Amino acid sequence: MPDTDHLEGTTSAADGTTLAYQTRGTGHPLVLLAGQANNHHWWDAVRGDFHQARRTITVDYRGTGDSGRPEAQEGYSTWQFADDVIAVLDALGIERADLYGTSMGGRVAQWAAARHPGRIRRLVLGCTSPGGLHAVERDQEVRRALTRTEPGAAEEALTDLMYTPAWRAAHPGPYGTLGDPHMPPHARRGHLRASTGHDAWDALPYIMAPTLILHGEEDRLTPPDNVPLLASRIPDATTRLFPGARHAYFEECREEAGAMVLAFLKGAPM
Repeated sequence: MPDTDHLEGTTSAADGTTLAYQTRGTGHPLVLLAGQANNHHWWDAVRGDFHQARRTITVDYRGTGDSGRPEAQEGYSTWQFADDVIAVLDALGIERADLYGTSMGGRVAQWAAARHPGRIRRLVLGCTSPGGLHAVERDQEVRRALTRTEPGAAEEALTDLMYTPAWRAAHPGPYGTLGDPHMPPHARRGHLRASTGHDAWDALPYIMAPTLILHGEEDRLTPPDNVPLLASRIPDATTRLFPGARHAYFEECREEAGAMVLAFLKGAPM
């Protein structure tokens, strides 16, 4: 498989939906999966940190970016997103890749590793949960804050859940983790349904890839109590928490988190 420094392209999902993808750098492939209702720009702030050793691949989920936006009657699902990721790997001629998914991307990554174990070499799950009845969900105060209707209120609440005030003061944005602004309403609903409907509890023991689970200790969007739940179900899992960090630990703790992921992907003991 030839290395390509910079490539953008499209392929088709099993149902014919257009899937846009982007590759950067050279080396063994590392797929980066974004959070709910976000496109590949979720990774812009930290993507370059992996290029010393990895070729990164991002995917615009269906409903986001340059991918198709079908109005599926049954909505979207995290396992469908996972199959879309495999379709992109097929299009690029990649037999096995490392996979790093954060937030809803971590939920998608669970399905990709469980449904396609031969395709995922090493797995990193960040700020995510197993979903379903076993997951520890965000509290009602957080839910109410995210549904406020005053202009800018919900976005401000989401930004506060992603980053600590001190980090925001030093990094005033704009931030690439607050959602794709060009998504149509039906796609936003589809992503919400996919994320809230996720339940991989019974599938997690089928993940064969060595797995690293990362989380911010002060994450209220996806509580860190989900970390031991995931670790108890995935056979070869290691966990690390970032003190003081919120949901976007991968930006706020960029240096430490990036180095930890690269070390894990190289097979270094955690």
